Amino acid sequence: MVEFTVSLPAKWERFLKRLADDHQTDLNSVVTELCSWAFSNSESKKQFELWLDDAFPSKGEAEDKAGSVNEELSEDEEEKEEESEEEVHEDRDYSEDRELRP
Repeated sequence: MVEFTVSLPAKWERFLKRLADDHQTDLNSVVTELCSWAFSNSESKKQFELWLDDAFPSKGEAEDKAGSVNEELSEDEEEKEEESEEEVHEDRDYSEDRELRP
């Protein structure tokens, strides 16, 4: 087994530490067993990988998503601008029609 250090949020560390104390074991054992249980089947592993990809996309994916979002915003802005221009033209045409009537 490989050992490494993990930082837990304070509220989870307190919770897991309390559980470890209640069961007369150490925090490391609780976290190890938690991971073993959470990833004990392939479906859990797949769900975790999907969540991780969404929460922390790889650099290329993050750039692609940011580009997509910016592209969508640009398209929305263009659409709003076109609608605004159409309204201005319609208002102008209406005004011209009113001025031409005797």
